[in-house]
Amino acid sequence: MRRPAPSAALASTVEITSASVQRGDVIEVGGQHCRVTDLLQLPHGAEQLVFESGELLTVHKRTRLLALRMLRRR
Repeated sequence: MRRPAPSAALASTVEITSASVQRGDVIEVGGQHCRVTDLLQLPHGAEQLVFESGELLTVHKRTRLLALRMLRRR
């Protein structure tokens, strides 16, 4: 009999803003899934997202996006 993995994770779709985006979030941009690896804070509440591919996306304070976020269960 197999045991479940010790750190199970669930994927959940969440709405993100510049204030709530996190490293590891996966955002679909132009039909491509991009994982956020770094965040740079900009003036006026904006954030610049750095993706694994090296591409950048600026998210302003009022921008709303859907992201896939891995939620860890304990």
